[in-house]
Amino acid sequence: MSSERWLSALWPVVSDALPPAPAQVVEIGCGSLGGFVPLLLAAGYDAVGVDPHAPEGDEYRRTEFERAERFDDVSAVIASASLHHVDEPEDVLGRIEDTLGPAGRVVVVEWAWEDFDEPTARWCFERLAAEGATWLHRHRERWLASGRPWVDYLQDWARGERLHEASKLVRLLDERFEREHLARQPYFFADLPGTGEREEQAAIDAGEIRATRVDYVGRRAA
Repeated sequence: MSSERWLSALWPVVSDALPPAPAQVVEIGCGSLGGFVPLLLAAGYDAVGVDPHAPEGDEYRRTEFERAERFDDVSAVIASASLHHVDEPEDVLGRIEDTLGPAGRVVVVEWAWEDFDEPTARWCFERLAAEGATWLHRHRERWLASGRPWVDYLQDWARGERLHEASKLVRLLDERFEREHLARQPYFFADLPGTGEREEQAAIDAGEIRATRVDYVGRRAA
């Protein structure tokens, strides 16, 4: 995924859900480029990113969130496209709940891979550059080489990767937090040259493809 396009598009969504700076914010799965942490720091937040592949620096912890040092009474936890990869989402969400202070917020951006149906896949593949090394290129090549129906290919891939469905993650979030916001939005545009978020939204509105991004904001009970 093009991190620059993704972060630029998602920053207003994430920042609007946060308490005012200089609140303490922890980002889970910030990745090798630091995720939203640089933007959070520039906006005056006390921010820490946690990821085994995080950059070096005092504002990062190079480990899994479940194994990181304990953070207490933070104002917000961000998880962007990371929860569907974790081993045990129940454990991670319990750790998030324990990390947040009273009325602290969890801000989640997820991918509903289970809704990545064939029309949506074909729409994406038609908009890819002829050659490339993105995750969508790899799916296009592997699916075509397999000769299998898309739904079978996708389900086998997800089982192999041990991905969690977004519907399950939302249910688990609702069990622990008071939901404040839930929406479906465009997801693929960041990896589609020449295709913007508005174009993807137009295809969603027209019923051509599915909205597979899930935006969730929840609050810990005071």
